Amino acid sequence: MITMIAAAGENNELGKDNGMIWHLPDDFKRFRKLTTGHYIIMGRKTFDSFDKPLPGRPHLVITHNKDYKKGVAIVVQSMEEALKIAKDDPQPFIIGGGEIYKLGLPFADKIELTRVHGTFDADAFFPEFSKDEWKLISEVEHGTDERHKYSFTYETWVRK
Repeated sequence: MITMIAAAGENNELGKDNGMIWHLPDDFKRFRKLTTGHYIIMGRKTFDSFDKPLPGRPHLVITHNKDYKKGVAIVVQSMEEALKIAKDDPQPFIIGGGEIYKLGLPFADKIELTRVHGTFDADAFFPEFSKDEWKLISEVEHGTDERHKYSFTYETWVRK
């Protein structure tokens, strides 16, 4: 089961200037819980945005730069190559950014989408996906509070 996991605004906004545009601690906790122990597949810019590698998850980084090497990352040149390396993982996660989500959508079986309720200035976007091909199987709402400026909904989608 190949899963894409993302947090996106109402207009599919993901981020700006290779950074996040909101701070949602409970979403970070959920991301960590779901992805720990699994391969995480990302683009080079997403990997470079980390202060340090995320613990407990092998990192697969897709880049066109054949000379790119950085720490613990396994560097590949395509989504197909990344998925081949992760083939023994029952649930590898595609974690972004925008271009990698576009590459990953045809391969994905599931989307764990945190829909952030707001519109944002962004330069990276989650791809549109057809409700004819995907079924919403779960929604859990999370309101605002002292740690969360924006309300959001955890949505789980599966391919029909």
